[in-house]
Amino acid sequence: MADAAPGEIVIKPFDQFIVKPLFGGTEVHWYTITNVTLWMALAVLCVVGLFVLGSRGRAIVPSRSQSIGELFYGFIYKMVEDIAGHDGVKYFPYIFTVFLFIFFANFLGLLPMSFTTTSHIAVTAVLGFGVFIIVTVIGFVKNGAGFLGLFWPSEAPMALRPIIAVIEVISYFVRPVSHSIRLAGNITAGHAMIKVFAGFAAIAAVAPLSVVAIAAVYGLEVLVAGIQAYVFTILTCIYLKDALHPAH
Repeated sequence: MADAAPGEIVIKPFDQFIVKPLFGGTEVHWYTITNVTLWMALAVLCVVGLFVLGSRGRAIVPSRSQSIGELFYGFIYKMVEDIAGHDGVKYFPYIFTVFLFIFFANFLGLLPMSFTTTSHIAVTAVLGFGVFIIVTVIGFVKNGAGFLGLFWPSEAPMALRPIIAVIEVISYFVRPVSHSIRLAGNITAGHAMIKVFAGFAAIAAVAPLSVVAIAAVYGLEVLVAGIQAYVFTILTCIYLKDALHPAH
């Protein structure tokens, strides 16, 4: 809420997503340290703090931080093994790292005065296209030209195979776009809703309802933060399964 005349309420829900340099100035270049840089670095530090510092003792009776780390580890490891198969376990470190970064970035964005890095398509696109490129390379390295069998369903009638192949190719190349937009869109929508309801809190008549709405949406955003990290990861596992076993 800014630049409002007396008695006028101006709500700008997307101002919270503006990228700003940390050390003055207004121009942002590729080398500029911004609020995005800061909060991505904090997400990385959270991962390091939990899995390096919090688990450095490797105690038989784990500490609280070690227990949380082991819970994350076991959960994602089982997901990779169940979906991508035993062959996919070797790629577990990459998938686990992606999950942790998104998870902590999402939850850090719920802190007051923070910046949600996963609300920016520039961040999620790097993650989405990174998965797409890595999975595609794995598919060709492991299967050679046989990877193209993913686009040619042998069980379909011959007359329909070319049509299905075109559809499969289009859907395959849409994967990184939907992968990245899904994450950024869900995070952006929730934060924007909170900002809108916060703007209405300035009106005395609806302030109580506004506070209730903010609390409800915030609670939903807590769920979304974890669910979106999970969805991004499970889709990565599914794409990896297709790359490892294109005939299935």
